[in-house]
Amino acid sequence: MIWKEKYAIGVEVIDRQHKELFERFNKFLRVVRSEQSMEEKIADIEETFNFMGEYVIAHFDSEEAVQRKYNFPEYERHRKIHEDFKNDVMEFKRKFTEDKYNEELVQEFSGRLLTWLINHVTGEDQKISKYINRKEEK
Repeated sequence: MIWKEKYAIGVEVIDRQHKELFERFNKFLRVVRSEQSMEEKIADIEETFNFMGEYVIAHFDSEEAVQRKYNFPEYERHRKIHEDFKNDVMEFKRKFTEDKYNEELVQEFSGRLLTWLINHVTGEDQKISKYINRKEEK
């Protein structure tokens, strides 16, 4: 999935974090789809799980701070979506730690990440952008 400027919400730190997420996801997808054995992929897959574990906390904190700053009316609903995704990432990470050779789990995680990128960054987060832009026009 390629980052497009139309996904930007107009808050530099958030847009920079989103771009980083897209880059990391694409790298992860190349590894998952590669012809390498699962054994050869493990280090890169672990790196992605570790990154995502840290990313969801730092990025969501930044995004939620922006929402509070602008009194975004859907803040609680958006925060709940973040919490659910954090829990998903942590659960996938836990399962991967228990069974690093579970290729099906890795495929499922990559699908979940892709779905989240499409639905959240290109959908939910655009609501924040529209709200901020309307607020700043006044």
